[in-house]
Amino acid sequence: MREILGRRRKISGRRKARTASRDAALAYAEQWNWRVVPGVGLDRRGPRRPHAEQVCACPRANCPVPGAHPLDPGLMAATSDPRMVGWWWAQRPEAPIVLATGHGVSAASLPAIAGERALDVIDHLGVRIGPVLTTPSRHVFLVAPYSLDELGELLDSQDWVPTSLRYHGDGGYVPLPQLGTPGAGTAGEGELRWVREPVAEDGEDAPWLPRIGTLVDALVRAGRTAPDNDRLRY
Repeated sequence: MREILGRRRKISGRRKARTASRDAALAYAEQWNWRVVPGVGLDRRGPRRPHAEQVCACPRANCPVPGAHPLDPGLMAATSDPRMVGWWWAQRPEAPIVLATGHGVSAASLPAIAGERALDVIDHLGVRIGPVLTTPSRHVFLVAPYSLDELGELLDSQDWVPTSLRYHGDGGYVPLPQLGTPGAGTAGEGELRWVREPVAEDGEDAPWLPRIGTLVDALVRAGRTAPDNDRLRY
């Protein structure tokens, strides 16, 4: 009887996790109008390994973003249509959630240690910050969409911009955690989570997002403490 109950608890936990992924994907798409697409996920056929050694389910050898990128459908299929999103996650309940940046929301990211320093700098300056998520290796700062011209002007005003600082605008993507469960995620074995939860303004459905220009100085300053040419791994 104990074995049966234990098995039921495990099955129930898996069902809740699957429902949470689908509900989060639908909330991002339907409520916030963010374009999402299922991530490819990790190859779970082999023995369990640390995240640094985990293998992407895609056919690419040494994938730089294991599990946390789209494959089929591709990034161009990303949508905020709840019918399509619901169908995708009904087919693949445990699929990671990938946000297509550039429409409604963009992002900038730093290696994890530099990202923590950037948060400290921004808080010290009293600058209002929007949603921030952490992956096993990076901090991702969500911001309002920006154009290449706007980004170019901001970076041109800097003496030097570290290559460890990356921008995710039109044509880019970042993984998203589930909502309402601190520390929960689908792309990093629980390591993908919100550091600063998305918060909507009164009367607004979507979370408030800062302009990239209000954060760029702190991001560049913190990025200078991180190694250049680091491998982009979520």
